[in-house]
Amino acid sequence: MARALYYIGDSYGNVKKDSAYFYYLQAEKLYYKLSDHNNTARMLFSKACVLFYDANYIECEVEISKALQHLKESKDQRLIYSCNALMGNCLEKLTNYDKALWYHQMALNSLEKMKLTNNDKEELNNYFVASTINICNIYDLKGEYSKSIQKLQGLLSKDLEKNWPRLYANVLSNLAYSKMKNGQYKNVYLMFSRSLKILEKNGDESDILYKKIHIGEYFLTQKDTLKAIQILKEANQLAIRIKNSNEILTTLKLLSSSDKKNSIHYANQYINLSDSINILQKNAHDKYARIEYETSRIEDENKVLTKKNLYMLIISFVIILLFVIILVLRYSKYKNKELQFLIKQKKANEEIYLLLIEQNEKINIARENEKTKIARELHDGVMNKIYGIRMNLGFFNAKIEKEIIEKRKSYIAELQNVENEIRMISHELNQNSFFEGSDYNTLLTSLVDNQRDISTTKFEYIIDDSIDWTMVQNVYKINIYRIIQESILNVNKYANANNCKIKIRKFETNFLKLTIVDDGEGFLVKTSKNGIGLSNMKERITSLKGKFKIKSKINKGTKIEAIFDLDAILIDALE
Repeated sequence: MARALYYIGDSYGNVKKDSAYFYYLQAEKLYYKLSDHNNTARMLFSKACVLFYDANYIECEVEISKALQHLKESKDQRLIYSCNALMGNCLEKLTNYDKALWYHQMALNSLEKMKLTNNDKEELNNYFVASTINICNIYDLKGEYSKSIQKLQGLLSKDLEKNWPRLYANVLSNLAYSKMKNGQYKNVYLMFSRSLKILEKNGDESDILYKKIHIGEYFLTQKDTLKAIQILKEANQLAIRIKNSNEILTTLKLLSSSDKKNSIHYANQYINLSDSINILQKNAHDKYARIEYETSRIEDENKVLTKKNLYMLIISFVIILLFVIILVLRYSKYKNKELQFLIKQKKANEEIYLLLIEQNEKINIARENEKTKIARELHDGVMNKIYGIRMNLGFFNAKIEKEIIEKRKSYIAELQNVENEIRMISHELNQNSFFEGSDYNTLLTSLVDNQRDISTTKFEYIIDDSIDWTMVQNVYKINIYRIIQESILNVNKYANANNCKIKIRKFETNFLKLTIVDDGEGFLVKTSKNGIGLSNMKERITSLKGKFKIKSKINKGTKIEAIFDLDAILIDALE
């Protein structure tokens, strides 16, 4: 914000000085709050420049003094140089020449420090020449022309003329002016003319204006009034065009003293313009003071408003906090009741579950006892009786009648069928769980084979005969069955595969690895949202402390791997 205000001030520049001053002031206050001393000093310097070019030299001195105070610990030698140079120029206008010389010398000291870190030769040369000219101007005002001549002659060089012609022209003109004031008129006009010629090619109108005034003064010293009046009139017109009020006054003053015919006319113009400038300067002084005051007043009002807003914010926050606390307490009370209800419900469910387990155990025991009893009765009772009948029939078979023999043979065959059927029923009744022994492989094979009639995909189950399924806990077998069942469903539903292989193998004694591979359409694992089927698979494998991995690529098929540690659940239970 401060930088933005600073740039806005720069954009107004000399177009609207009061606006520039206002934005510099705003930026200064923000930089001061940020404890940015360098930029605070830069804003004070910018304000001082506005005041200087509005001839408000006293307030300009105050602002530069503040800036230099902020730059006590600064290493920004360029800014320190600029502040010292402006202070010297300001004190020159206030006729405090000795102090002005001191500040210009401080500016040169900063310039020496800049040379240690700044390699821009042109910038350093411009600063040095400008400071030397400023010092020589003060020597001229003090009447110490010989000092000014000595310093300015030291600046003139072929290098300066070649590389910096505008600076060379200004130094040459100032040297000519000092010589003229010192009564050394030799080659002075040539020096002025040469300077003016260079500036008309390379300089700006302000430089040309000063040179023409100096040439007019020279002609007055040589008693050539006509040429003096002519060049001073040109200078006056140029000063009016570029709106340089100070030099308008200077030209009018010189014309009033040199043009005797129009002396009163120029004198009246001088007085009127001087009065107008004094009024404008007074208004400008008041304007800048008013900007400072109004800004301060607005800040005070903002502070009061901010304080009121802070109180309102605190009160609002307290009210909202109380409201939130009430809501939290009510919600906590509700959640506590809900939790108590859930605990009671869970306890009731647990009791019911235990009762059901107990009841199921009793039913299972009774069922097993009944099955054993029936099997024993069938085997020991009915089977023995049928066997006795068969033996008797066999005995009667010794009869020689052909018809009787054939009939008895048919009865004997029928009894053998009944015997075999009863034996099979007996064995089935006495058989243990379906998920035991080699029958588990049969179950998986049946699951896969059943797909032939309902799917276009060719399913293949690869059996590992080294697995003893009787040693595998039922919880693993049930979940492996469900995982394979879900995978087959997904292949039929989404994969459009030609082939699918299902393989279970054993490794490292107690590890089972289930692999399901298809050559279907595949999918992007990272971007695709997992469905319920895949989520259920993952949950089943995680519940058994297993590892789940899925790989798939578009048009490259899908591979699902699940690894089970058969001791994991047992170890977890022991822990």
